[in-house]
Amino acid sequence: MYKATLSFLFLAFSLNSNAQIKPFEPEQSKDGWPTETEFLGNKTIQKMDSLIAVNEFKEISSVVIAHHGKVIFENYYNNNTKDTKHNTRSATKTITGTLIGTLIQKGSIKSVSENASRFSKVKQLENPDPRKDKITIEDLLTMSSVLECDDWEESSRGKEDRMYLIENWVKFYWDLPIKGFPEWKPKPKDSKYGRSFSYCTAGVVVLGDIINTVSGSLEQYADKALFSKLGITDYHWQMTPTGLPMTGGGLGLRSRDLLKIGQLYLNKGTWNHEQIISEKYVEASTTPHAEVGMFDYEYGYLWWLSSFGKEQKVKSYFMSGTGGSKIAVFPELDLVVVLTSTFYNGGMKSHHQTTKLLDDYIVPEIIKLKK
Repeated sequence: MYKATLSFLFLAFSLNSNAQIKPFEPEQSKDGWPTETEFLGNKTIQKMDSLIAVNEFKEISSVVIAHHGKVIFENYYNNNTKDTKHNTRSATKTITGTLIGTLIQKGSIKSVSENASRFSKVKQLENPDPRKDKITIEDLLTMSSVLECDDWEESSRGKEDRMYLIENWVKFYWDLPIKGFPEWKPKPKDSKYGRSFSYCTAGVVVLGDIINTVSGSLEQYADKALFSKLGITDYHWQMTPTGLPMTGGGLGLRSRDLLKIGQLYLNKGTWNHEQIISEKYVEASTTPHAEVGMFDYEYGYLWWLSSFGKEQKVKSYFMSGTGGSKIAVFPELDLVVVLTSTFYNGGMKSHHQTTKLLDDYIVPEIIKLKK
């Protein structure tokens, strides 16, 4: 066993040269990202790179790190390149929340307290109930509306897989019944933030419908109000059966462009001296509004909140998608990290391994740079 481990490590390090032609020297391009070589010669980061290259961390497709607004590490694995548009899965949801923020910044939506049904109108509901009219945009942003929708519960009527079986995904959400709370489950008023979290992709599809209604065209608006401002030109929306861009998952983006979304929030909503979303909305988005109930995670406005690191934990807010993809922002370290992965059948293992990359390699080494 001991010899096998040594052999594996030797193989890992010997293959490091195959991982990058110029180790830890990000390519200078015209996409708005300056580069720096802070990690040049860093043995811990070299080890991480080697282990990813030999698939010890399964199906990682890219690692890109920006520190103090500069790309300091960039590599692509498993036949991916800087031009690969990664299927972001549910990390897309955070971008949907960002678009809501741009509409509030423009004044097209007054606040997150607006009733969602005002902008997302569906007729002839299967389960009409006046309480549905009181569901707010904030309820959808925080995964805490009163409708029975839980992607993590096989028996839930609102489970994402059931939505995909029908044509109108927006109506699917509004047709759901009101959620019940048996005695053994905490009611919203008894929860830490007064909200009962249940992960609901359909609710984020409704946010897409709201953006589409308010702007006239979600696709055109996203390009004009967000992507073009960040210099993001190469992306791909998946479409719902009714022709609405899928705001609950699947948006294809390059790693450096995902990095820009994280940097936008780190910059408190500004890019190239323009306030794209308000500082107030950034703060609200990255403040806990609901307890998730696993791994000590909390939830903001479609951002996950937790801490990463080994000996020293550092607070972060991050985007997350099936397969383990994470776009993590660390304000204390002035750091944004993009980890993309196609380990879609890995279950929680896929998330654990990208957490390990942050905990054991990236965050500790950034902390050392700070000292």
